[in-house]
Amino acid sequence: MSAAKKLTFEQQLGRLEEIVAALEKGDVPLADSLALFAEGSKLIESCTKQLDQAEQQVVKLMKGSDGAPVEQPFAEQEG
Repeated sequence: MSAAKKLTFEQQLGRLEEIVAALEKGDVPLADSLALFAEGSKLIESCTKQLDQAEQQVVKLMKGSDGAPVEQPFAEQEG
């Protein structure tokens, strides 16, 4: 997965698209298909983590009194 972390989110999605296309063709040998599947699984895990982190950053944004977004610490949201 360290290779997945070196790629940007967009690069990881691009690679996933390549993997899906190769697997959908159906002409990849079984051993290669399994390797592609494993690589894709790792990329999905990495992308999911990045999306979760981005979601947490968005959740921190709260509307201020003027309606504009204001960043709030998580502790202020709990209660």
